[in-house]
Amino acid sequence: MTTKTETDLIKEIKGGNTHAFSELVDAYKNLVYTLAYRMLGNREEAEEVSQDTFIKIFKSLSHFKGDSKLSTWIYRVTYNTCLDRVKQNKRNRTFVNIDNVDNTIFANMNTGLEKMLQEEKRALIKKCLNLLPPDDSGILTLFYFEEQSLVELEKVLNVSVSTLKVRLFRARKKLAKLLEGNLEKETFQNYG
Repeated sequence: MTTKTETDLIKEIKGGNTHAFSELVDAYKNLVYTLAYRMLGNREEAEEVSQDTFIKIFKSLSHFKGDSKLSTWIYRVTYNTCLDRVKQNKRNRTFVNIDNVDNTIFANMNTGLEKMLQEEKRALIKKCLNLLPPDDSGILTLFYFEEQSLVELEKVLNVSVSTLKVRLFRARKKLAKLLEGNLEKETFQNYG
């Protein structure tokens, strides 16, 4: 459900207030860019998709019903725009950078060895996340890095919660298999 502030902002934008639309862009530009960058793995494409997303948002804002949070609707538009770009490119992704992951999970490290091990794990997770198909990478990003609930994801992706659970399970399984395979390769390369 939209807040009163969001409702007022939407009314102003619909009324032609370009400053209000600029406020909306400022409020959500990081969210849009981050998701696009994680799904597409390319800064230039993420910037283009971000622009395309805000154009779509501006053009279709009159269709926003307000029965979900504005951010959820913006996630959906961004996610679908990214998938459209992936289909348009018809090529495999080779790199997804998740350097902007919130580092608070690493805040409790006490020693240099623990820091080194955590950095190696993070690099491996990024490497393996890069190898996943965009749908899987996107859903894992939304659920784990953007901390979207299943109910929010249901609205963003327009898929039932039960289907989301299956997709998350499968994406986690694929990621785990990639992690396991890469761990074995590194072990054999380093100690073989």
